[in-house]
Amino acid sequence: MTLWLTRIVPSPRSREAQRDLAGSDQGIRLHRRMLLMFPDGVEGPPRAAFGVLFRTEESRPGPRILLQSHTQPDASRLPGDYGSVETRSLDTLLSKLHKGMVVNYRCVANPVRKPGAASREAYGLPPVVALSGNAAVEWWERQSSAAGLEALHIDAEPLPAVRGRQRTSGPAAERRIQHARTQFDGSARVVDAELLREKLATGIGRGKAYGCGLLSVAPTR
Repeated sequence: MTLWLTRIVPSPRSREAQRDLAGSDQGIRLHRRMLLMFPDGVEGPPRAAFGVLFRTEESRPGPRILLQSHTQPDASRLPGDYGSVETRSLDTLLSKLHKGMVVNYRCVANPVRKPGAASREAYGLPPVVALSGNAAVEWWERQSSAAGLEALHIDAEPLPAVRGRQRTSGPAAERRIQHARTQFDGSARVVDAELLREKLATGIGRGKAYGCGLLSVAPTR
């Protein structure tokens, strides 16, 4: 299976691009926008059908969007002035991954824990608790290990949470979306290359539809 990585640099002159990037519901708006680049009429959730994962990043020239998918996206389905789009296959990178290799990584993820029923009742906790600080780092250590990596260095930077309503009308308008986000950067040693390839394709943690979970790796120089 081929994985495709698409880099989108939104144009500051595009109203639609700037609207997608604005506000705490950015992840919800971009979820809809990214799916527009894939065929209609698939069975089941389109995000899962096409393996869509994405995240936004801040760079010196301005924000950019990284989109990963199992199917090559059709950039012509974006508004004409949305921005520059470049797509490439990740096959070469994936084929070169091997045990013992040291890579740099980045992942914007939703670190959480699910307290048991007794803890929720005793302490009045919600079903899902967002993690921060050392707890988020420990969460990432467990997740990276489950992805076939041995974390050597971890930087964890809290990011604004994704918040908003799933839809603006209809029954889904009542469903509120909220995902805390942390950006994890660092270096790691590959322990299980096949497991790593699987996690690169499927993503890590919750909130994958809204800009969380995309794991990127690159060989250290």
